[in-house]
Amino acid sequence: MELRNKTVLVTGAGGFIGSHLVERLLKEGCNLRALVHYNSLGRWGWLEALPEAERNAIEVMAGDIRDQDMVRLAVKGVDVVFHLAALIAIPYSYQSPESYVDVNVRGTLNVLQAARDFNIERLLVTSTSEVYGTARYVPIDERHPRQPQSPYSATKISADSLAESFFRSFDLPVVTVRPFNTFGPRQSARAVIPTIISQLLGGAQTISLGDTAPTRDFNFVTDTADGFVAIARADNVIGEEINIATGTEHGIGDVAELLCNLIAPGARVERDEQRIRPKKSEVERLLGNAAKMHALTGWKPQHTLEEGLMETIRWFRNAENLRLYKPHVYAI
Repeated sequence: MELRNKTVLVTGAGGFIGSHLVERLLKEGCNLRALVHYNSLGRWGWLEALPEAERNAIEVMAGDIRDQDMVRLAVKGVDVVFHLAALIAIPYSYQSPESYVDVNVRGTLNVLQAARDFNIERLLVTSTSEVYGTARYVPIDERHPRQPQSPYSATKISADSLAESFFRSFDLPVVTVRPFNTFGPRQSARAVIPTIISQLLGGAQTISLGDTAPTRDFNFVTDTADGFVAIARADNVIGEEINIATGTEHGIGDVAELLCNLIAPGARVERDEQRIRPKKSEVERLLGNAAKMHALTGWKPQHTLEEGLMETIRWFRNAENLRLYKPHVYAI
């Protein structure tokens, strides 16, 4: 599919990945509509960080993905939908699981129904590697069993199943995009890499973390955005579930040590009990198989972990960016 001149909606456009995807789609020549979460201050999330010319090129709509009428208004008249709106923080899902059902399940259902009613040409529903739980085998391909180890992952499994059901029941042209652990500029402090960087740049010599033993497959955010675009452009992806992964894994402790060496040699890591997931909920290992992605789209990551970390550190070194974070507060 040629995206140039297509009218494209991105839900969750004010978020971390969503704002980078918006930038990428503008370069693609799309007519862009962005759905951001309504707030009384009229803020557009990370879309506020885009240059003025780019902001002016976007039709921004503020609303709530849980509101069926609002979703229908946003979807009406568009050709392609990238659905990224979600609640994503795993620790907060322990405290407020009902809100995750409302946003991640009911919100996705609203998008699926609107896409069906308005005959959307293609809908990309965003999944997560967390649906796999701790790897039963590696690398994890799309046939790996689903394992809900947190309320968050359970709701994403439910959303993925709804998307598949609409493909099978109604021939909805949907594809499920499953990024592994994305990182980079603008990421919330709820994620481990910005947690470490913000603490180090805030002057801490002791970094508070949860369990440092688990491993993750880290994608730099612009590579993830490129992956979304590659899937949208491909002709043979409808009805598929597709991993966006690098095929390499890194221990959380190793990443922390690397960041300490890059920013504040001599800093050390300490275990913070409040950051530890319940024992049966911790995902111990994630290592993705991206063979399907490569075969269907030709996509490959353009950044090593070290290159992505250096770009992320440069962004955080900007005082205007760093001040948006609270390094010594545990963000759930």
